[in-house]
Amino acid sequence: MAELEAWTNLAIRWLHLTAGIAWIGSSFYFMWLDSHLKKPDDAPEGIAGELWSVHSGGFYRQMKFMVAPAGMPEELHWFKWEAYTTWISGFLLLGLMFYVGADLNLIDRTKADLATWQAVGLGLASLVVGWLAYDALCRSPIGQDLRLFSILWFLLLTAAAYGLTRVFADRGGFMHVGAIIGTVMAANVFMVIIPNQRKVVAQVLAGETPDPALGKQAKQRSVHNNYMTLPVLFIMISNHYPMIYAAPLNWLWLAGLGIAGWAIRHFFNRKNAGHVEPQWLAYGALAFVTVAVLNASARPQPAQAVAVPAYAEVRAIVDRHCVACHAAAPTHRGVPVAPNGAMFDTAEGLQKHAQRIYERAVATTSMPQGNETGMTADERARLGAWIKAGAKL
Repeated sequence: MAELEAWTNLAIRWLHLTAGIAWIGSSFYFMWLDSHLKKPDDAPEGIAGELWSVHSGGFYRQMKFMVAPAGMPEELHWFKWEAYTTWISGFLLLGLMFYVGADLNLIDRTKADLATWQAVGLGLASLVVGWLAYDALCRSPIGQDLRLFSILWFLLLTAAAYGLTRVFADRGGFMHVGAIIGTVMAANVFMVIIPNQRKVVAQVLAGETPDPALGKQAKQRSVHNNYMTLPVLFIMISNHYPMIYAAPLNWLWLAGLGIAGWAIRHFFNRKNAGHVEPQWLAYGALAFVTVAVLNASARPQPAQAVAVPAYAEVRAIVDRHCVACHAAAPTHRGVPVAPNGAMFDTAEGLQKHAQRIYERAVATTSMPQGNETGMTADERARLGAWIKAGAKL
């Protein structure tokens, strides 16, 4: 059963990554295309701009209509399944890792003693509330002011990051912030962009004048999606970096790196539009470096005044808190093989991976996940003292 769960996880993760690349790639391309369209002097009425390009040995001519053409072609390509597949596979992955595996990856009883159904319900509610709050902002007068909207939406996401990381295990909190953003992006496509495009097509086929407000609203959501791509991509890979997600101020570092992603995306959007403004790239780099420096300085240091314990005591601590997962034959449900091949059930394996243990169980508290086994600060300090003294057997 555990092996089947692992293979299912792999299949869904691979699908999620593939669909995400296709979706984000089309988002980046169409933002680039919009910014490079130029209206020829002899352009027919209704043409907003055109672009000639060369790729793969062929020449392409693309034209954009101000609202819609006078008639619809027999074949019209819709860009929607990339978004739908990304969200569906992401939700399945969220369910498999954090809902089926709630006790390991979502619930941290040192923060909130939640039952599984409570944790899952809270996680699902955060996705719904996130979309409703975002959609309400977009439909309000605030949505017409991109700068004001961006600031308020950023503050809402930061508040969500703070709240979720105070209730859930660190990884679970981070991934739910990413799931909120991903849900908003997919819902934009499903609830606004595609329906509006269908309405425009129907109006053209009926011989009516298309409503330009429909295209304007769809464009608004598309631009929002484009700016949210880099922050959500960071969250997707953040589980590899416990110095961020397991830090006491993890919500703040997430906000700072979100700013970095937004600024970098803005630089490229402006550059594609013909405005090279390197200060935005510098702002993004500055945000990244600032987070890195402040994160390192704010990281709590393990207690120093701890006597170096004997190996037998360390062995007992590791056996109690680590080897259920990190062993040649793991006994923890949902862990068919030792994560990253790191096995601590032998003296040699414990010594070999001592530095990794220090980083994840002493310098940060990302292990055990959700502190499922109740590892104490004293145990972490003793383990750290042994590793710092050379991890001698």
